[in-house]
Amino acid sequence: MKKTVIKRASALVMCALLTAGTCVYANAKSEEKHENSPYILSTVDTYNAGTQNKGGMDVSDIAEAAMPSVVSITTKTIEEVQDYYGQYSFFGFGSYGSQPREVDGAGSGFIIGQNDTELMCVTNYHVVKGAEQVTVTFNDGTTYEAATRGYDSAKDIAVVSIPLEDIDESTLNAIKIATLGDSDKLRIGEQVVAIGNALGYGQSVTTGIVSALNRVMDDNMISNSDNVEDKNLTKLIQTDAAINPGNSGGALLNMDGEVIGINSAKTADTNVEGMCYAIAISDVTDLIENLATKEYKGASANSGNAALGIQGLTVDDKTSEAYGIPKGVMINSVNEGSGAEEAGLVKGMVITGIDGTSVSSIEELKDKLSSYAPDDVVTLTVESMTDGGYTESEIEVTLMESTAVQEEANTPVFNYGTKDY
Repeated sequence: MKKTVIKRASALVMCALLTAGTCVYANAKSEEKHENSPYILSTVDTYNAGTQNKGGMDVSDIAEAAMPSVVSITTKTIEEVQDYYGQYSFFGFGSYGSQPREVDGAGSGFIIGQNDTELMCVTNYHVVKGAEQVTVTFNDGTTYEAATRGYDSAKDIAVVSIPLEDIDESTLNAIKIATLGDSDKLRIGEQVVAIGNALGYGQSVTTGIVSALNRVMDDNMISNSDNVEDKNLTKLIQTDAAINPGNSGGALLNMDGEVIGINSAKTADTNVEGMCYAIAISDVTDLIENLATKEYKGASANSGNAALGIQGLTVDDKTSEAYGIPKGVMINSVNEGSGAEEAGLVKGMVITGIDGTSVSSIEELKDKLSSYAPDDVVTLTVESMTDGGYTESEIEVTLMESTAVQEEANTPVFNYGTKDY
C-alpha cells in the first residue's frame, strides 16, 4: 500500500490528557433493540425534531441536543518513573531506580446503549489503557465509577460500563443515548461539530468541516487509504474542528446531530494547523456492538483461571514487516490434551483476534483471557500459513484450567519469552 505520510517533523498526538503533579502530557431509525439481546443501540436521528434536511440545525442546537449523550472520563494509572535521587546522588554514584507514581488522565466518551443492568459508553482505548480506576461524569455533573467492559487496541476502541443501580434517577432522566450516523455518507467540506472534555475542564464545543476522508493510522503515522487492504487499520475522518488533549473518545457530529466519528488524534507541529482526526463511526459500529453485547464476566470467582493451552510469542510491527508474518501471537507449541489441540490449533498459526476483538501481543491475549473461566468457549481469529501466504479462519476453543507453573518456550528466531496461555 502506497503511503503519503505527513511531514516528518510532525507528531501525531493521541488526545487523551495525562497529569502528574503540575505537569501536563498529551498522549496520546428509532431506538432499536437487537434480536436476542436487551442491548439498545440508537442508530436513527432522534435529535432532528422533525427536520430531515442536512444542516437543519445550527451548532447551538446540536450542542444542546448532544451534550446529554457526551460524558467526561477521568482515570488513575500507576506508572513506574525514574527515581530522581537514585539517578543523582550527592556523590554522583546513584543507581537507576524507579518508583510508582499515580497519574491522572482525562478523556471523553458518549453513551451508546444499555442493557438490564448497565449503561455503556464508548471511548478510545488509549484513554483507559492501564487504568486502575475509571470514573464517568455526566452532563448533569454527577460522577460514577465505571469498569472497562471490553476493548480493541488495534481499532483504539473501548466500552466502559456503569451499573444502572448506581445511577440516580434524576441523572437517568437527564442523559440519553447518542444517535449514530453513517460516516460512509460524509462529503468533504461538510460541516461537523466536536464535543468533548478538552484539557479536562469539562465539555466544550468546537466546529469545522470534513477536510478529508479515508485516512488511516498505521504505526502512529497518518496515510492516504483509497484502497485499504488491512482491515485492522483504523479509518479516520480528517477535520479542522479543534480536537485537543482530553477530547479523545468524544463525539464528532454531523449537522443532523448524529455521531459520525470518535475524536482521537491531532497532528502537532509548529507548521501545522487544523489537522485533527476522528475514527469513522461506520467502521467500528459492529465492533462497538460486539463489545457492548457480549456477556460481561467482570471479576467473577472463576475468571482469570482459564487458558487456551498454547505457548505463544508476540509478533510485533517490526517482526511482521521483517518476516511477513501477521501481527498477533504466534503459536510456538500446543499442550497435549488441551482445548487448543482438540480445536486443531497447531504450531505456526498466528492468533490475531478473540471473540471479535483484535489481539496484538501476548500481554493483550493474557489480559483478554483473564475475564474468562475454564470451560468457556471462545472464537479465535487465526492466520494459517499457505502456499500463497496466510489465510484467515475462525476456530472455536474450549478453555482449560490454567496451570500454576508457566513454562518458558524456546524461541530460536524471535527474542521474546513465551508462556502458556
